[in-house]
Amino acid sequence: MTERPRHFEDIEIGETRTTYGRTITETDFVVHAGHTGDYFPHHMDAEFMAKSEFGARIAHGTLVFAVGIGLTATEINPLSFSYGYDRLRFVRPVLIGDTIRTRITAARKEDDPKRPQMGRLFETVEVVNQREEVVLACEHIYIVEKRKPA
Repeated sequence: MTERPRHFEDIEIGETRTTYGRTITETDFVVHAGHTGDYFPHHMDAEFMAKSEFGARIAHGTLVFAVGIGLTATEINPLSFSYGYDRLRFVRPVLIGDTIRTRITAARKEDDPKRPQMGRLFETVEVVNQREEVVLACEHIYIVEKRKPA
């Protein structure tokens, strides 16, 4: 993990970074089902899904989200904190054996209406598979310390 302190003013709209990849495994499915209690047949019943349009079990959307966001934690800005995620979409299924990575792009910035010493950074988050297909998309909102308060 790398710590990279950056003030609100230092972040350029359009800057992008991409994480390394991680292959989704059978163990991921089982552990995630145990953590969440989601044993829905789409994730856990191979026979049920063999007859589906996907032909195999699909990963929990929340698993793909957790892993995809976790991959971004290789770079930490100690001058910011996560305010949340909006517009989360599960665009394509992820199967056992798929390798995902995450692309983050600084999309826009605005002043934080509650905290004059902070700004809001909106990042576009795209989790992609080994074929460069977007499998998950969302917007991440950060609260970032300003160098000079408004």
